Amino acid sequence: MSRAYEQSHPWLTFKVDLQQKVEPAVWMLLGEARSKCDHLAGVPMKPEVASHLLQVVLAKGVQGTTAIEGNTLTQEQVAAVVAGQKPAVPPSKAYQVQEIENILAALNSLVLPELREGRLTALTKNRIKQFNATVLKGLQVEEGVVPGEVRTYSVGVLRYRGAPAGDCEYLLDRMCAWLEGDELNATGEMLVPVAILKAILAHLYLAWIHPFGDGNGRTARLVEVQILAAAGLPNVACHVLSHHYNQTRSEYYRQLDRASASGGNVIPFIHYALRGLVDGLTEQLQLVRSQQWDVAWREHVYDKLRHVHDEAGRRMRELVLDLSRKDGPLAKKDLPNLSAGLAVAYSKKTEKTLSRDLNSLLKLELIVKEADGYRARREQILAFLPLRNRRSLEAQESEGQDADSRLPSTPSSSGNAEP
Repeated sequence: MSRAYEQSHPWLTFKVDLQQKVEPAVWMLLGEARSKCDHLAGVPMKPEVASHLLQVVLAKGVQGTTAIEGNTLTQEQVAAVVAGQKPAVPPSKAYQVQEIENILAALNSLVLPELREGRLTALTKNRIKQFNATVLKGLQVEEGVVPGEVRTYSVGVLRYRGAPAGDCEYLLDRMCAWLEGDELNATGEMLVPVAILKAILAHLYLAWIHPFGDGNGRTARLVEVQILAAAGLPNVACHVLSHHYNQTRSEYYRQLDRASASGGNVIPFIHYALRGLVDGLTEQLQLVRSQQWDVAWREHVYDKLRHVHDEAGRRMRELVLDLSRKDGPLAKKDLPNLSAGLAVAYSKKTEKTLSRDLNSLLKLELIVKEADGYRARREQILAFLPLRNRRSLEAQESEGQDADSRLPSTPSSSGNAEP
């Protein structure tokens, strides 16, 4: 018995040729994504820093999930909701706060508890309906839209028409069976790469089927998060794709159109999604590296000054660490004003005291004197910086430029750095 979608949506084949049609760049990006996920999962970080990083990434992901559907809350307002606060918004935007809270509810009440208990529910039609019911809870919807129920009428988004309503239940069942079946099943070293492919394909197919009267995009992105989380990806990595889709919104819709117009060639969309995933993971790792670098540098400073236990030692430690937060050299006269603590420390001292402290720090190789002033010598703890980069750094220093331009900026000791 033939179905209507076979004529109207012949690209819904539930097949992907990973042997012949995939260009090498896709495999390289998959390998890179897996490597970066492994790196993120194994990085030791202070609990408060890791919590901050997760909140930043979650806010970006949740904002991306809703903003691409028209939500106009800023990242700061979304971050406030993520932190359990109520942002100050006019009544006309109250529903947008509800949209954010619904996404968080889906993550916090459905995905995360099951992850902690090690029993993440398999992807089924009912699970997808559950996601949709959650993202639409308490929101005003168009007449005929029932949260969590498959539509019984035709829908369209821009130029695209969703699959025939009578086939949507069947298509959801078939999609879940395909994603959970042997063709896209993997273990061991292939578990993460295949899970990433499955998550992207699930997103694409849900966009194509468009089974609900509203909330299809948000539902698709939640399904994506569940698949990635079930494969053991770090929590921070599971929200990168949503942010990428929103940041490249016009290209996202172009790739969706291209995938269906091409008769179901999913590889370009996979390539597009993977590029964004790898870029987002790289951004996260840069923040992690910056945090680790800051910790290592602080330990190095304390170690170098461990023999100075008096007021001078405390003063010099503060001077180096405050100077470390500046991107470029600072004139000698400006050093005591780096922080309130330094201002107090040097308020009753003469210029000779500052000169003596600077000379001591120069001998310990904790700072460098340049034409424009003094800077912290942070690069010395990068033990395996390639020689060519060291030569480049030395050249920049001799020209009086920012010697750390190739390095991540050091965040404040509080750890509240933004990626």
